[in-house]
Amino acid sequence: QVQLVESGGGLVQAGDSLRLSCAGSGPRVSVYIMGWFRQAPGKERVFLGAIDLNGNIQYGDSVQGRFTISRKDAMANLEMKNVSPEDTAVYYCAALEVGTWSREVDYVYWGQGTQVTVSS
Repeated sequence: QVQLVESGGGLVQAGDSLRLSCAGSGPRVSVYIMGWFRQAPGKERVFLGAIDLNGNIQYGDSVQGRFTISRKDAMANLEMKNVSPEDTAVYYCAALEVGTWSREVDYVYWGQGTQVTVSS
């Protein structure tokens, strides 16, 4: 069973930078594509980006160049720059073996999420 644990969330101020991490564990976890999603209050979960073990990355349309995804083995990171209150959400890490990287339903394992709150 693959497990994913996010960390790095918290309360930050607008304009700050923040790095979230996702630690994966379990059998063959390194071969999974690791994706990042977020869900703001009252809204649907949105794809932010995903990365495979070779470093290939796909970003979601909402990222607009402010987010950077990286990965080393089973640890994936999401770096966020110049955050704004609109970035307030629960951020999730997920693992995909086969499927469409941007499609939420194709991800088979999910972390518990980490809350990011941006004050103005």
